[in-house]
Amino acid sequence: MAKAASSTPYDPLAIGIDIGGTGTKFGIVDRNGNVLFSSEISTRGHADVESFIDELYNHVFPLIEKAGGTGRIRGIGVGAPNGNYYSGTVEYAPNLPWRGIIPLAKLVQNKFQLPATLTNDANAAAIGEMMYGAANGMKDFIMITLGTGVGSGIVANGKLIYGHDGFAGELGHTTVIPGGRYHEGTGKKGSLESYASATGVKLTAIEMLEKSDEFSLLRNTPKERLDSRVVYDAAIQGDKLAKEIFDFTGSILGMALANFVMFSSPEAIILFGGLTKAGDLILKPTREHMEENLIQVFQNKVKILVSHLRESDAAILGASALVWDMKG
Repeated sequence: MAKAASSTPYDPLAIGIDIGGTGTKFGIVDRNGNVLFSSEISTRGHADVESFIDELYNHVFPLIEKAGGTGRIRGIGVGAPNGNYYSGTVEYAPNLPWRGIIPLAKLVQNKFQLPATLTNDANAAAIGEMMYGAANGMKDFIMITLGTGVGSGIVANGKLIYGHDGFAGELGHTTVIPGGRYHEGTGKKGSLESYASATGVKLTAIEMLEKSDEFSLLRNTPKERLDSRVVYDAAIQGDKLAKEIFDFTGSILGMALANFVMFSSPEAIILFGGLTKAGDLILKPTREHMEENLIQVFQNKVKILVSHLRESDAAILGASALVWDMKG
């Protein structure tokens, strides 16, 4: 989607911060979705959240000054795993270094002396997609992030669904194979995330290689170095087993998407994240299995789209988009 014209030196700006398990991206964004300044720090290098906030401030404040000072900043939006929009807390995030309930929005607000709001990372991606990306103008869609895990944001009637406690939309943790693959982070079995994430693709590759004796280029890669990129490269070279891995992954994802469609009847499902780079290797079986599992009234109505947002900017844009909905 083409971006609107750049902002003037007097227009308000937003700060977007995306906290991931490995790295934290941040940037200053105008209302048109132009990322004016951005950078990144390590998340893992901080045993306590206070030192993390300190380092974040030390990197973000010079960008604020470059953008014209705090007077231009309307607020700070933060996307984080297990982020609760209602309370501004990150609660029991399995892939962050800080345990328990962290009052993250309050800590950021106190440090920066700017209004701050928080949601989970996939909800932030959905808001960003609605404001700047493929869902622009849509009132009903589901955002699915296919990365190390599987995240989701559900928009219905033009509103993001938060649920009574702020945690609605954990579609990656829905059960797709009862008694299936064990998920180390949650202790549950058979979740979508265990199969349709980059981690799931790796596990499928290992399982298929162990069950079969057939030739595969994947056997040239040590087990610990197998990942979805290696599987993709092999599939592009015509490797039969690698293609079967994507077919299997797409079949599981498509079945799950059919359930999600029948739940909220979206106009589109928008896929975002590393796995979408596999293109039709994963999109074709996903579409086929979604349609196959839909009852007739829903068939051939729902588009599966790949996010229009640039991956390097998407997380920042999504978090910053929260700011424009802030009161005051």
